[in-house]
Amino acid sequence: MVERIEITPAQVEAILAIDEDHFHDVKAIDIKPGKMSESVSAFANTSGGEIYIGIDERKEDGKKVRSWRGFPDMEAANAHLQVLETMKPLGGHYHAVFLKCSTVPGYVLHIEAPKSKDIIKATDGYPYIRKGAQKLRVDTPEALHRLRLDKGIISFEDDVVNTPLDSVTNSVTVINFMLGVIPTGDPEAWLTKQALIVDQRPTVAGVMLFHDEPQSALPKRSAVKIYRYKTREDEGTREQLAGDPLTIEGCAYDLIYAAVAKTKEIVQGIRKLTGKGLEAVLYPDETLHEIITNAVLHRDYSLASDIHIRIYDNRVEVQSPGRLPGHVTKQNILDEQAARNPRLVRLINKFPNAPNKDVGEGLNTAFEAMKALRLKAPEIEETDTSVIVHIRHSPLASPEDAVMAYLDHHNEITNSIGRELTGIRSENAMKAVFLRLYERQMLERVPGKMGNKAAWRKWTGSGADVDADGQCEASSSADAEEAGS
Repeated sequence: MVERIEITPAQVEAILAIDEDHFHDVKAIDIKPGKMSESVSAFANTSGGEIYIGIDERKEDGKKVRSWRGFPDMEAANAHLQVLETMKPLGGHYHAVFLKCSTVPGYVLHIEAPKSKDIIKATDGYPYIRKGAQKLRVDTPEALHRLRLDKGIISFEDDVVNTPLDSVTNSVTVINFMLGVIPTGDPEAWLTKQALIVDQRPTVAGVMLFHDEPQSALPKRSAVKIYRYKTREDEGTREQLAGDPLTIEGCAYDLIYAAVAKTKEIVQGIRKLTGKGLEAVLYPDETLHEIITNAVLHRDYSLASDIHIRIYDNRVEVQSPGRLPGHVTKQNILDEQAARNPRLVRLINKFPNAPNKDVGEGLNTAFEAMKALRLKAPEIEETDTSVIVHIRHSPLASPEDAVMAYLDHHNEITNSIGRELTGIRSENAMKAVFLRLYERQMLERVPGKMGNKAAWRKWTGSGADVDADGQCEASSSADAEEAGS
């Protein structure tokens, strides 16, 4: 029995105003159940999403106008619900409720389709994927193979590589590993048993683990690129690069430790303005280690792109090729697990001082380490072809707290210093922080300082008067004369 929920007129207006995008869709009750199944398939096979059935849309004067016209009763939606059930016999691929409001007609069927670890097909026998506000049918073998890779149903780590067998059976890496872990084993026999050799050829996982230079066998998809941008902008430019980008190479084990070490070395050279002056930027070692480890172990090796680490003045970004695998989303990533490269993850854990000691707990460790330093949690962004983790050097303290802490050690503060201190980019947004503190009689404008020299100080009761825009009001003839100069 599908649940019925009473909603308010305000909630109705919010639903009517929803933008159709990568995560939301609205349909009229006239939609055929089979066409509805295509939207459900697209959301389940991509990032998950919501569908509202019972919303009419028309154009008036070139603009979209929506109205609520739900099913006359809940039984009228039986055909749609029956199709939903047939899409996956074991269920779990959707959640549905009826929405009802006394001010509008009928019942709107609200369907939530979470990201599925399986491929969900529509009633026409094809799976679909979501791209922005449109659904695309997966109707070629190549597209279906790509979808299986994206969802982690198959892994490129098991594909064989056209490189000499002895590049993994007689490498320095495998010899040191065998001597330290399995001293009585024969490399070729052991690698074959672990399915790292198939038909006398090494697999992608075998190359990444035991080839001394995997980049020669897997070019453009097995290195780490590190960039240092001297800016806080959203994107760095070539002019803001501090030196040439660095390329880190080596087997997966060496790649992780070398990339972490170089990132930490570069970060340690960054200085940040604090209440006590310029201090070294500090990121938890655990955070950098776990996020870079995840990027190497869980990336999609089928994509011809290296891992990119971008170090800015106020953040580190780690971009890993490939979307989140299986049913993992940005929202559940700390609670769910879906290894895209399970063989790589399992076997690198056998190395001495394994980089993934606590398998499945890496990101949780990274988040907890940021919290321990009173820094904001990492932010995860998913694009069409990659996952980017933003590790920002932003304190959990409010901008107001940061301003007052700065004034504990300095006589005054300007808008530019405030922006550097808090990470706020807009002059007006920073001014709003000062005004809030002014209204609470915690800050006042420094008399006689105007324009780009304007400054604030702790409240004494004798500061310059301030108008609603944060500007000094001339409170004396001397101030008036200076203000007009």
